[in-house]
Amino acid sequence: MKTRKLLSITVLTLFLGVSALAQIQTIEWQGMQRQYMIKTPENYESLPVLFFLHGLGDNISHVNIEHHFEQYAEKFNWMIVIPQAVNEGNGTMWNAALMNSSIDDSGFLMALLDSLAVQYPINQDSVFFTGFSMGGFMSHRMAIEHGDRINAAAPVSGLITHAMANQTAVAPVRMLHIHGTNDNVVGDNGYSQYFGSNLGLGVDAILNYWRNANGCTDEPIIDSLPDTHNDGLRFVQYVYSGNKELRFLKVIGGTHSWYRNANQHDIDYMTYIHDFFTGKISHNSVNSPTTGSLNVYPNPTTGQIKIELESPATIEIVDIQGRTIIQKQLESGIAFIDLDGIQSGVYFLKGNGATSKLVIE
Repeated sequence: MKTRKLLSITVLTLFLGVSALAQIQTIEWQGMQRQYMIKTPENYESLPVLFFLHGLGDNISHVNIEHHFEQYAEKFNWMIVIPQAVNEGNGTMWNAALMNSSIDDSGFLMALLDSLAVQYPINQDSVFFTGFSMGGFMSHRMAIEHGDRINAAAPVSGLITHAMANQTAVAPVRMLHIHGTNDNVVGDNGYSQYFGSNLGLGVDAILNYWRNANGCTDEPIIDSLPDTHNDGLRFVQYVYSGNKELRFLKVIGGTHSWYRNANQHDIDYMTYIHDFFTGKISHNSVNSPTTGSLNVYPNPTTGQIKIELESPATIEIVDIQGRTIIQKQLESGIAFIDLDGIQSGVYFLKGNGATSKLVIE
C-alpha cells in the first residue's frame, strides 16, 4: 500500500508538471525563446487583454498558481497574458531601466501583443498592463513608452526609475499607482530599506510625472474606502481628473504585498484594477463636486469656523486621508465649531449634501 501510494503521488506530480509545462508557450525575440502563458475565457468574441508582469526572481508558473489567473479570465471575460522575464544571472528581472541590460523587454512585450493579435480577436482599444514590484516598475515603463497603444496601466509596489523619469511619455494614459506606506522593499519615498539603495522616484514625484503627462489637476478627489476588515489596513484613493485619469491607491499600513483575498481584506487588487480599467469604481469622495448649501468662514482659519446651514445636518471634518476628525449634529442657522488642537493643513468639511475645502493655518 505504501509503495502504491508513493507511486500515485509520483504520477500525479509528473502529470501536474507536464500540465503546467504544456501551458507555457514561446516566441522568438532578440534570438531568444521568450516564454509566456495566456489565459482566456471559455467563450469570447472580442478580447480585452491584460498583461501581468511578475516580480524580481519570480516565474510564470508560480504566479499563475498563486493568482489563479484562469478564474479572473473567466470572471472578466478577458485574455490574461503572463510573460516571463529573463534571468541574466541574478534572477528573473524586467529591464525597467533600473540597471544596465541589453534585454529589450519593452519591444518583446509589444511583439508578443502583435503576435497574439494575429491568433486571437484582441480588442486593440482595451490593452492593459499591471505588475507587482519589478513588474510594477516595468508597467510604468510600458505606459511611458507605449501609451499610444496601452489604454491603462496599474503598477503595484513599483516605481518610475530615474532613467525613465527623464523620458517624456509618448501619450497620456490612464494610470493607477498602488503603494503601501509600510513597504520596506520598494519604499513609497523611492528608497529600499531591503536593498539599501534608492530605486526611483517616490510616490509624490510619480504622481507629479503623470499629472504633467496626463494634463491633470493638482487637487485630487479623495475617497476613503470602507474599512470593513480588521486587517490593519486602510485604503484611500486620490483621483486626479484631466486628459486621462490619474489615480493613486494609498494603502495605509500596507507592506510589499499583493492583496488578493476580498474575504480577508477590503479589496482584491485584481478586481479593483479591473474595475479601474473599465471605469466601474464607485466614488465616495470627500471633496468631489456636490449640490447643496454649505457656507463656512473664515477660510482659511486659525482655530474656529462659522457655518451657515439651511437645514439641520451632520457635519464632518475629514482629513486628506479620509479620516473623520470631527463629527457634529447641528441645527439650521448659524453654528460655530472650535478647531483648537487640530493640526494645520488641508481638510474637507462635509454636510447638507455639500463639501467645502477647509484650510487650517
